[in-house]
Amino acid sequence: MQPPSNVARALGKAAREYRLRKGLTQQEVADKCGLDISYVGGIERGQRNPTLGVIHGLASVLGVKVSDLLKNM
Repeated sequence: MQPPSNVARALGKAAREYRLRKGLTQQEVADKCGLDISYVGGIERGQRNPTLGVIHGLASVLGVKVSDLLKNM
């Protein structure tokens, strides 16, 4: 089992990669998810521990499955 900080970093890395592939800015993702841009940035840096609801929202905006964001953990 990975330490929580490694899990947060893996989730953030995946979110950033999918966001960039989709050609979205952090602000666009934040707006579509109803989040603050600083929160989205914190997720991508692995500094935030988002709820399952937030992860689901991110996946939806990024056009991927929740499992896609979590598969590298």
